[in-house]
Amino acid sequence: MALNKSLGNFFKGDKVIWMIFFFLCLISAVEVFSASSSLTYKGGSYLAPIIKHLGILFLGVVFMVFTVNIPCRYFKVLTPFLFLFSVLTLLWVLWGGQSTNGAQRWVSLLGIQFQPSEVGKGTLVLIVAQVLSIAQTEHGADRKAIGWIGIACLFIIGPIFFENLSTALLICLVVYMMMILGRVPVSQLGKILGVVVILVAAALSFVLVFGHAKATEVPEQTFTENVEPKKEEKGFLGSMFHRADTWKSRIYKFMKNEEVPPEKFDLDKDAQVGHANIAIASSNVIGQGPGNSVQRDFLSQAFSDFIYAVIIEEMGIIGAVVVAMLYVFLLFRTGKIANRCENNFPAFLAMGLALLLVTQALFNMCVAVGLVPVTGQPLPLISKGGTSTIINCVFMGAIISVSRTAKKAEKQTKSGVAEKK
Repeated sequence: MALNKSLGNFFKGDKVIWMIFFFLCLISAVEVFSASSSLTYKGGSYLAPIIKHLGILFLGVVFMVFTVNIPCRYFKVLTPFLFLFSVLTLLWVLWGGQSTNGAQRWVSLLGIQFQPSEVGKGTLVLIVAQVLSIAQTEHGADRKAIGWIGIACLFIIGPIFFENLSTALLICLVVYMMMILGRVPVSQLGKILGVVVILVAAALSFVLVFGHAKATEVPEQTFTENVEPKKEEKGFLGSMFHRADTWKSRIYKFMKNEEVPPEKFDLDKDAQVGHANIAIASSNVIGQGPGNSVQRDFLSQAFSDFIYAVIIEEMGIIGAVVVAMLYVFLLFRTGKIANRCENNFPAFLAMGLALLLVTQALFNMCVAVGLVPVTGQPLPLISKGGTSTIINCVFMGAIISVSRTAKKAEKQTKSGVAEKK
């Protein structure tokens, strides 16, 4: 009895979200340990990669517990500070960031390397939730809300776009879904969609015209580790649009529909996609079993960008469905929490963070099975990572904080007496 009370005091808030979180962490520990064979070989230590990963997960849990204990109304106080920090670091990474295989996504502050985009996307969700909550009227969101959201997106998504197109598109999609939930007028949503279509067409045209990749070239492999200082200087325009070649080659590869016989497939030129397909094809229904992956030894970034392919190879279709359903349960459970909130801000914040995590997971899983072009999106709370893992834990903590501290809406019983949901 005393033990249950102690655990209840520690794991405050919605217990279902806590269970989903720990299941994802358990899968992460098993699969990262299995998929880190390349790191084991390079480092010469069998246990070092998983010990480091477990340490980061533990640090993430510490930050998560700290966030859980912050009343959700205080998140508003952090908004201007996080916005200023995000904008400054995002601009910093454009001109003085460290390169990860050709993409400048890292900065070092006080000896700590992190990706400003990870902080930026959470900050934008916080801002949008706040704007939508203030703008609510009886007939939906005030029409002026979209202007404030647009300004925030310009300052945060703009800098991210040049170095991390997939993350920029991910945030745009999440913001759009939040505006739908926030009852932004349909006419404005339609106009936004039209503008987005035009911008995407313009961006694709720019990439196809100015990118130097050819249809036969190999898309640059996506890495989320091995940070190294930037070495090349190409001038202002060159540095701002140096990712165009990579984007163009990925588009060409994805749109190339010709069937290639297995004996003619060149694994040296398209290793990530090829080995991911082999991993999935050899999985059967029940998989090879935990730790028995073969393609992890050949698949670049098996522990990060393509960890879902390793999960399918080892755990089969059943494991793939279980992982996908955990994210689905997270979204629906958060929706239930948001529906119980009396105030709009905590509801929008919880849903925005859940949409951010689930949409990113969907991106990663679609890449692994070949439904979308290769991107650099890790699988939230499962892939090996540093900044992304800790910040995703903070996002989960914020959702649980909403479940714990947000004022509950009241409902009328048949007797006419109000009671809390």
